[in-house]
Amino acid sequence: MKNKKYLLATDLDGTFVGDEEALGRLLRFFDEAAFEVTLVYVTGRHLASARLLMAEEELPIPDLLITDVGTSIYQSNGREDVDWRACMRQDWQPDEITRIATSFSALKRQELPDDRRVSFTVSGNSAVADEFRMALDSQRLAHTFIFSSNRDIDVLPRNASKGKALEYVLDQYAMEDVQLLVAGDSGNDMDMLSLGHPSVIVGNAQPELLEIEPFENLFHATANCAGGIHEAWLHFYGNRSRQLM
Repeated sequence: MKNKKYLLATDLDGTFVGDEEALGRLLRFFDEAAFEVTLVYVTGRHLASARLLMAEEELPIPDLLITDVGTSIYQSNGREDVDWRACMRQDWQPDEITRIATSFSALKRQELPDDRRVSFTVSGNSAVADEFRMALDSQRLAHTFIFSSNRDIDVLPRNASKGKALEYVLDQYAMEDVQLLVAGDSGNDMDMLSLGHPSVIVGNAQPELLEIEPFENLFHATANCAGGIHEAWLHFYGNRSRQLM
């Protein structure tokens, strides 16, 4: 990774995945270019689910895989970053979060293989999400609360999020001054899209991403999914990246 001048950090569902033809065009563009790109998947899925999607969609193996909304980081050989895992365990109380959630009958617990995060679904009831958030805050539990797509609630360790995980990856793994593009489509992508790096909100994004404060490096694509990523790549880097290396 430290020898690659370009990096794509992308959400999977609804961003990298979702338009098979557009993804094929994007991958051919990278294959035919005179540069190598570091590929980082940043997903809300847990590890097994992410691997299943990668197999079903025949996705390229990424250099790094960030899963569970930023709580876990895996290298291409499947080895987990143990320093990040230790950071995630600091002051993390998933059992207490689960106990508080039982007071809200509208919350449906998501089945997950471990307690790296505690996640729920609530159908179109943002008031319940707000009440649950306030209940957690009132107990002064160390956590990060993310409500996305008007239905998904992810309660994460205090130091977790897609954006924080990506910042860690850039610091620990990426080439200095790497040229990158960050791509997403929903609320759990908001903090990584807001880091100030060249970023794209794909055309099919959830309405909540319209709440991001505009900044110079934020691009709103008209094309959906991988087509929006391709559109943004050309916007930020054009054809000059083809002339390198």
